[in-house]
Amino acid sequence: MKLKNEIMLISYADSMGSNLKDLHAVLNKHYKDAVGGVHILPFFPSSADRGFAPMRYDMVDKAFGDFKDVEELGKDFYLMFDFMVNHISASSDYFKDFIKNKDKSEYKDFFIRYSDFWEGGEPTKEQVDLIYKRKPRAPYIDVEFADGTKDKVWCTFCEEQIDLDVTKEKTRRFIKNTLIDMCMHGAAVIRLDAFAYAVKKPDTSCFFIEDDIWDLLYDIEDTVKAEGAEILPEIHEHYTIPMKIADKGFWIYDFALPVLTLHALYNHTGEYLKAWFEKCPMKQFTTLDTHDGIGIVDVKDLLPDEETEKVKEQMYSRGANVKKIYSSEAYNNLDIYQVNTTYYSALGNNDAAYLLARAIQFFAPGIPQVYYVGMLAGSNDTELMERTKNGRDINRHYYSLDEIDKEMERPVVQELKKLMILRNSHPAFSLDGTIETETSGSRLKITRTYKDDSITLDADLENYTFDIK
Repeated sequence: MKLKNEIMLISYADSMGSNLKDLHAVLNKHYKDAVGGVHILPFFPSSADRGFAPMRYDMVDKAFGDFKDVEELGKDFYLMFDFMVNHISASSDYFKDFIKNKDKSEYKDFFIRYSDFWEGGEPTKEQVDLIYKRKPRAPYIDVEFADGTKDKVWCTFCEEQIDLDVTKEKTRRFIKNTLIDMCMHGAAVIRLDAFAYAVKKPDTSCFFIEDDIWDLLYDIEDTVKAEGAEILPEIHEHYTIPMKIADKGFWIYDFALPVLTLHALYNHTGEYLKAWFEKCPMKQFTTLDTHDGIGIVDVKDLLPDEETEKVKEQMYSRGANVKKIYSSEAYNNLDIYQVNTTYYSALGNNDAAYLLARAIQFFAPGIPQVYYVGMLAGSNDTELMERTKNGRDINRHYYSLDEIDKEMERPVVQELKKLMILRNSHPAFSLDGTIETETSGSRLKITRTYKDDSITLDADLENYTFDIK
C-alpha cells in the first residue's frame, strides 16, 4: 500500500498487545478510520536499544511474528520501516565474522578501522574536538581480533551499534539489497535512522557532510523509488538542516513542533508557532511524541534561547512527574538535548490542553504521526523506567489488550480519536492546499484550504478551549 495523507501511528510491535497480530487486531477494532498508516518501530532481531541495533534484516524477531504478519498489516495500513543506515549490531554475523577473520572476512569493508581511517591510526585532539559526538571522547570501541591483534572501530552510539562504512561498494550493495527487501515486504516509507552520522571524513564534524551525504541520499532514493516507496531521513539538529533536505524535494520530520506547541500552551501565545508554520514545508511528517524524548535542539533559533530554557524548565515545573534526573546519566540518557516524558504528562495530564495540542498538530503542515502512548493519552510510566533504569522507558509503556479496551473508554481518548478521523477525512487537509495562521494575545486561528474546501481551528491558548469550523 502506498503512502497516503492520513495519520500514521508509531508503535513497537509488542506495545499494543504482545505481537504484530495483536497490533493489527487492535487497530482494526478501535482505529480503522483514525489511523491510515503504521510506523512499526524496528521489528528485526536486535541486540540493544529496543530494536535499533539490528542483527539482520531478512527476518522478523520471532517474538513479534513473521513477515506474513507484517504484510497482512500492510494490506490495511501503509507501513513505515526503519533502516539503520549508520550502523549494524555488534552481535550480527557480519561483525562477528569480521572479528574472527579480520582482513579475510568478506565483511571487512563494512566497518571503519581507526588504523585505516586516521593518518597515523589515531585522531589528533583537534580532530576529535571537531566531531559531532554522542560520547565525551572519540567515537570507537576497542576490538581484539581472533588473531590477537587490536584496533579501534568506529562506534557513534552504544557499544552494540557498530558504524557502517557507507563509502565501500560492499556496504552499498548491502544497503541496496536490504532496502529492496523492505519494499517487497510492504514498506511504503523507509525511515533512515541516524542518517546524518553516516558519512565520516577526517578534519570534519562527521555529521551531515556535504556533498557526500547527498550522494548517499540520492542513491538510496533511486533504489526505493524504483520499488514505489518513499524515504524519510531522520535528523535531530538545527532546523536549517532538514530544511535543506526539504528544499531538494525529500520528506522530512517536523521535530520543532513538540516544543513550539508546549511553549504556546504554557505561555499562551502563538507567535512562534505562526512564524514556524509560515516557513516549514507541507511535505513533512509532524510529531509531538516519539519513542525518544522531546528534543530541545530542534527549536534552536525558532525560539529565542531564553524562551527555550523557559519552556524546558516549565516541562519540569508544570509536567506531571517530569523530573530532570529522568533525563540524566542516572537513567542512561544518551542525549542531553532531550527531555524524557510522555506528551500528555508534559501538559500536566490535562485533557483539555492535550486535545488542543493534538488539534494544533493536525492543522499544522504535513502528515501527522501519533505515538501509541500519545494515542491513548498515556501518563509517565515511572514504574517501567525504574525497573530498567532507562529514562526513555518512561514513554514506552506496554499495553495489554484488556488495558487498551479500558483506555478506549476515557473521554480524552475518544475525543482524540474523533479529531484523528476528522484529519483523515476532510479534503481541506490536502498537502496541495494552503495554511493561514493568525494570532492575537492568547488566540490562535489556523485555516487549512484546498480548492473550495476550508476548515478552521479557533483556539484559546490560555483556557485550552477550541472550535473547529
